[in-house]
Amino acid sequence: MKLYQFIERYFWIFLITGLLAGLFFPVYNDLLMSLLKPFLMVMLLLVFLKTDISQIFHKMKNYRQIVFIVVMNMAIIPVLFFFAIKVFDENLAIGILLLTAMPAGVATPALTDIVRGNTALSAVIVITTSAIAPLSIPLIFWIIGIDKLSVDPWYLFKDLSIIIFLPMIISQIVKRYFPDFIDRKNYLFTSVNVFILAVMVYAAMGSQKSLILGQPQKIFWQIGFLYIIFILLHLFGFFMGFKEDLKGKIATTIGSAYMNNGLAIVLAAIYFEPSILFLIVLSELPWNTLLVPFRRIIKYI
Repeated sequence: MKLYQFIERYFWIFLITGLLAGLFFPVYNDLLMSLLKPFLMVMLLLVFLKTDISQIFHKMKNYRQIVFIVVMNMAIIPVLFFFAIKVFDENLAIGILLLTAMPAGVATPALTDIVRGNTALSAVIVITTSAIAPLSIPLIFWIIGIDKLSVDPWYLFKDLSIIIFLPMIISQIVKRYFPDFIDRKNYLFTSVNVFILAVMVYAAMGSQKSLILGQPQKIFWQIGFLYIIFILLHLFGFFMGFKEDLKGKIATTIGSAYMNNGLAIVLAAIYFEPSILFLIVLSELPWNTLLVPFRRIIKYI
């Protein structure tokens, strides 16, 4: 078995290694955290080099499906979770609302590629959810009556646009002028993305090491609760793709369950109390580990 095949097949080893190493042996965290956006952009560039951009625009033509997915992911599901959890713990409910109201993670097309899903549909979900996030996130908190969140929509929109669209544009230029090179080397792109994602996991977990390991009394039950939430998001996302083939269902599942929790961490740190930030940071654990069982389960469907 060649190295790139080993990395693709056993990607979970690299992700879990990154997670554990970040918690117990963090180094160069400030440098690595400053490189998270460039890492994301490189991952997207490699995905777009393998993706037929015309398929992205084709998927966008099915606007009813996209509107359904966006409304479910960024409004209906977050609100349902909020009111269900508020009965037991309002702070916990606010944290889950913040987390689930996030747009799909910028890395989701790469995750979809790792699990052999429809990357074009995944890219559409990222683009549409990210485009409306600057408006939808403050709006949902305002409607529910939580006035702690005040986001600059223009800054958020500009930041997400650069991260998503710049790699897309560059990929098309590269594919136009170096098509033979891309055809010869595209088999390596997924394994490279697995490695980059492992480095990002390492950086994110290492940056929050003291927060996670410093409150062991909170860790276990909140991690268990978050795993339940993320498993439910996988189920909701899978059934959202009821009109799609299996590759499409993989894309809708990942678009639902793998939100932009990096953005959620930033917003929680700026606008909310430490207990909510703590919950959002812990979401890195299910975010980075559930892809492994999901890929295994998909093989039997």
